[in-house]
Amino acid sequence: MLILHLSDTHSKHHKLRNLPPADIIIHSGDISFAGSENEVMDFIEWFCALPYKYKIFIAGNHDDCLFGAKIDELPENCFYLCNSGVTIEDVKFYGTPMFMEDAMSGDYDRNIQKIPDDTDILITHQPPYGILDFSANIRYGDHKLLEIVLKTKPKYHLFGHIHGANGIEKSEHTTFVNAAVLSENYELIYEPILLEIGEK
Repeated sequence: MLILHLSDTHSKHHKLRNLPPADIIIHSGDISFAGSENEVMDFIEWFCALPYKYKIFIAGNHDDCLFGAKIDELPENCFYLCNSGVTIEDVKFYGTPMFMEDAMSGDYDRNIQKIPDDTDILITHQPPYGILDFSANIRYGDHKLLEIVLKTKPKYHLFGHIHGANGIEKSEHTTFVNAAVLSENYELIYEPILLEIGEK
């Protein structure tokens, strides 16, 4: 199974050209810049039209209009994961968004505690603490998310959020991937990351 992972397009998705073939495309949030409904709808129309067998996306901290929203009428091969999961070809995906409202209320911490133990591929917007989370001499990853990932041991943890920390880092149990495609100055400089997922 080939997965194309990208994140943090911030309404610059139309500038992406010649995306490589894959079985699944996954976007880890910050699909918009200002969080407006028009931005989000433009992204969804673009994303749903891409020629991939399956498509998955979650919300990031910029995507305010998706807080509490239910997205109806997506094509049957496109999935918006909001503290929810989907199984595709026996691979279990689970997605947790990052909304500032949840961070302020404490719901974000409660939501990540609900990540299932049998998750194969975890999709979040924020990175876990200490892993591909470094920018401007600060680590922006989440300590509790790191604890959950170390406990559940997903095969892959896909995220973004930290521009300029694009890359792959492997531990004994998990491959971590930050696929933010924009620089810290919001310039499109990175390519989406192609991953070959082995059989379970």
